Amino acid sequence: MGVMSSDYSPPDDPLDVVHADHEIVVVAKPAGLLSVPGKGPELADCLLSRIQVAFPQALLVHRLDRDTSGIIVFGLTPHAQRHLGLQFEKRQVRKSYVARISGCPAERSGQIDLPLGVDWPNRPRQHVDHENGRAALTDYKVVSARDGEARVRLMPQTGRSHQLRVHMLAIGHPILGDPLYAEGAARDYPRLMLHSEELRLRHPDGGRGMKFRKKAPF
Repeated sequence: MGVMSSDYSPPDDPLDVVHADHEIVVVAKPAGLLSVPGKGPELADCLLSRIQVAFPQALLVHRLDRDTSGIIVFGLTPHAQRHLGLQFEKRQVRKSYVARISGCPAERSGQIDLPLGVDWPNRPRQHVDHENGRAALTDYKVVSARDGEARVRLMPQTGRSHQLRVHMLAIGHPILGDPLYAEGAARDYPRLMLHSEELRLRHPDGGRGMKFRKKAPF
């Protein structure tokens, strides 16, 4: 998690439900809230436990980093959890993030293809690891650039831990406000400037394509 558990003070924003039906619930997670409980009672407060107050049957499908905000989907039945889990596994879910980064890439769009693994001495940090890392692919597109920073759209094709954060660092443009990977002035922001803006998936009941969006708060 990058900080001591004693520093964990999640926001108490009310639950922001974007969509709910008999199989799935889609919510917008605030930055600073764990997706699932951490180790120890002081890290028990998380998005899953808050959702289970309103939807006791909610089941985890995927997660977002604590410091990342935005769209996340939960299953409401074991069938939905399996169905959605397979879509993520087979890379059929389309994910689109918005980020603010330090500097601006020379290429306005491109693909970052760098394998990632755990940086063991510096856990929970991840790093580019050409020897033992797992394949990781991120497509990016510059939306706008000014004052030494850029706004980019990031489309991960894989779902590695900290993938977007490490990939942007690896090309020399860390995400602003990143407590783990940004340094100096780039770290000095009120939050990690990374937001899960859009998720496209197939509904577990009938397979129709659905799109969920939540505009970035920054």
